[in-house]
Amino acid sequence: MGRSTLCTMPRMTPTPRATAVRRAVAGDAKRLTRLVRGSRAYGGPYAAMVAGYRVGPDYIESHRVFVAVDTGDPAGRVLGFYSLVLAPPELDLLFVADGSQGRGIGRLLVEHMRSQARAAGLDRVRVVSHPPAEGFYRSVGALLTGTVSANPPAVAWDRPELEFPIA
Repeated sequence: MGRSTLCTMPRMTPTPRATAVRRAVAGDAKRLTRLVRGSRAYGGPYAAMVAGYRVGPDYIESHRVFVAVDTGDPAGRVLGFYSLVLAPPELDLLFVADGSQGRGIGRLLVEHMRSQARAAGLDRVRVVSHPPAEGFYRSVGALLTGTVSANPPAVAWDRPELEFPIA
C-alpha cells in the first residue's frame, strides 16, 4: 500500500472576525488558482489575463505565499491570499475572494505582507497594480511611482506602478 505521512497544520496568525493568516501549502494551489481565475475584477477586457493563470504548488513552495482563512469554517475556506517575492522585492499577487471584499481582508493581507517584508529586512515593496485596484493600494499606503506600459499580447493595458514603504 501507500506511504503514511504525518500532516501538520501550518501556523496561523489569528485576527478579528474569525479570520487567520497562515502560510500557504502546496495543497492550496487549486483553491488559489480558482480564486484568481474567478475574480470579478478580471472580467470583461481583463479576463484573458487570468484565463489560463495557475498558482501551482511549485510557485507556493518557492515564494512567500500566505492565505487568509475563515477559522469558523471547518474546511478553512480561503478568503484571500498574497505572494511576496523578496528579490527584487515585489507584491506579486494579492486577491480577495469576491464574496469577502469589504470586510478588511485586503487590508489584513497588506499589513501581514508589510510585517513579512520588515522581518526580511526590506525597506520597500513594489507592486504593479491591476488598474481597478490602484485605489485600494493607495488607500493602504502604497505610493504611485510610475506606469508600466502595456506588453501585448500578455497584458494589453498600461498598469500603475506603486511602492509600499516598509518602516
